[in-house]
Order: sequence, then C-alpha cells, then structure tokens
Amino acid sequence: MLELKNVHTFYGVVEALRGISLTVNEGEIVTLIGANGAGKTTTLKTITSSVRAASGEIHFDGKRIDRLPEDEIVKMGISLVPEGRRVFPRMTVLENLEMGAYVRRFDRAGILADLKKMYALFPRLEERKNQRAETLSGGEQQMLAIARALMSRPRLLMLDEPSMGLAPLVVKGIFDIIKEINEAGTTVLLVEQNARMALKAANRGYVIRTGEIVKEGDAKSLTEDPAIRAAYLGEKVYGKGEAQ
Repeated sequence: MLELKNVHTFYGVVEALRGISLTVNEGEIVTLIGANGAGKTTTLKTITSSVRAASGEIHFDGKRIDRLPEDEIVKMGISLVPEGRRVFPRMTVLENLEMGAYVRRFDRAGILADLKKMYALFPRLEERKNQRAETLSGGEQQMLAIARALMSRPRLLMLDEPSMGLAPLVVKGIFDIIKEINEAGTTVLLVEQNARMALKAANRGYVIRTGEIVKEGDAKSLTEDPAIRAAYLGEKVYGKGEAQ
C-alpha cells in the first residue's frame, strides 16, 4: 500500500532523513520505533507532504505522492493523528469531528453516518460532543484526535506518539482501539516511543536511528532481539548479550 524509496529530507542544511526505505502492506499494523530526534515524526510529515522530500520517492497504491499537496494526499486515503493530539481547543468535540471530514464536506449523509460510528467507537465523545475540546482530559483528547482523523475515511491511518503523556491504563485503552480500528479494515503506521506496546500491537517494525533505518523485521523477532530489548525496552544486557 505504502512504499518509501531512498527518501532524504532536510530542515535547512540539516539532513533529517538519510535514505529511508520502508513498506506498509494493506491490513498491517507497522510500527516505527526510535529515540527522540531519530526521524520518526519527520518520516510521517514527509509522507503527508507537510515536509517535502528532497529526493527519493513515496508511492501509495502504486501512485507517486511525494509531490502532491497535503489535501490531495488526504483525499487519496492517508490521515495523520499528530503528536500532541493538536485538537482545535476552542471548538466543540462535534466541530472537531466535522473538521476531520472537511475533504468530504458535501457528503452530509455520509458524515452523519460516520459520526454515529465514531460515537459507537468512542462513547465518551458522544457524552461530551457539545463541550470544547480544551475541557477534555488527555485521554479524551487523544480519542478525539483519532476519531477526527477517521472522519476522512482513511485507508491508511498514521499515528504519531499516541501514548504521549497518558496514564498506563489509558494507554492500554488507546492501543486496544488502534487494534480494533485495524481489525475493521484500516491499515496503520504507528510511531511510538513506548516500543513494548508498539511491538505488541504491530505485525512488523522498523528501527530508525539518526535518520536511517538500522533494523527491520516482524514484531516478534524485534521484541526478542537483545539489542532492541536493551536500547528500547528498558532492559539491561547481561553476559553474552542476553537481556533481562
């Protein structure tokens, strides 16, 4: 579904992505893990064209998209839940959801049907649909950010650090919802510092370090890799490279 081929991205003279190549197949949950500043968020921004790739190619469903404007990429079926949620604070929950459907704003019947789906998936949002988003808890704002992204009917949902700043119990609920969304037919590309949760949810993963992919594999093999366990799962390495 999605393919990045040797993508380089710069911020001024600083090279943030150094030849990134990765794929996401339809129906998968793929995770991208790495330390702060490794290039995870830049990868997602480059896919959505909010940051332009300097070279390389990005394809979605076989069509090259790295020179398309952001709104065209959304219309093609890619939606991003940004880091820090970034809901519209002074708009109500309902208004935020309607903004998520802006690219299909003339499909009023479809939007109303999708609102019902979002309220079924996130009952708390229906309870608070007339509240301003700034009055919601962090977990509720994350639910709203995900629901807002789903209102564009994406085929590929990208999430940037969905667990950030949330209590462990809330994080579990968010990841349960991500898996439910995937099981309903939406492909997921997940950027997450909580590598343990990300690999538990994902089919496959990539490890990014200083703008380069340094390791890839199925989620189980990455979870069992001593170097990954030591660097990203908070485990100490003992003896002959074994982590505990």
